[in-house]
Amino acid sequence: MASVTVTGDVVHIRFTGWERIWIGRERLALRLTAVRQAAQVDNPLRLARGARRGCVVSGFTKVGIWGLFGGPRQLVSARRGEPGLHLVLDRAATGGEFDEIVLSSPAAPGLAETIRRAMAARA
Repeated sequence: MASVTVTGDVVHIRFTGWERIWIGRERLALRLTAVRQAAQVDNPLRLARGARRGCVVSGFTKVGIWGLFGGPRQLVSARRGEPGLHLVLDRAATGGEFDEIVLSSPAAPGLAETIRRAMAARA
């Protein structure tokens, strides 16, 4: 499961070994200026949509990149039964890679609140 930390004005996401296979990277660092919205979601599996490059175990897990041929491009690492963190991004500010990030994390409610507070402090 991906780990998320917020330090200063950067959100750091680090992926596990098997997630790296489908996501194609070990880590991702996002500046808070690139985050438009941060929310805790109850069922992050439902947010992943569109064509994908990734792994799906129906009803249990989704890991990879969604929205390859249209719609929002999403980086996803979600599991059933865990709360999720949904970040809506400014795609240009992230280097044109992603519009959204969807992650499962037991700490998602606290992370969403921390990111929202940090975003409000910089506004």
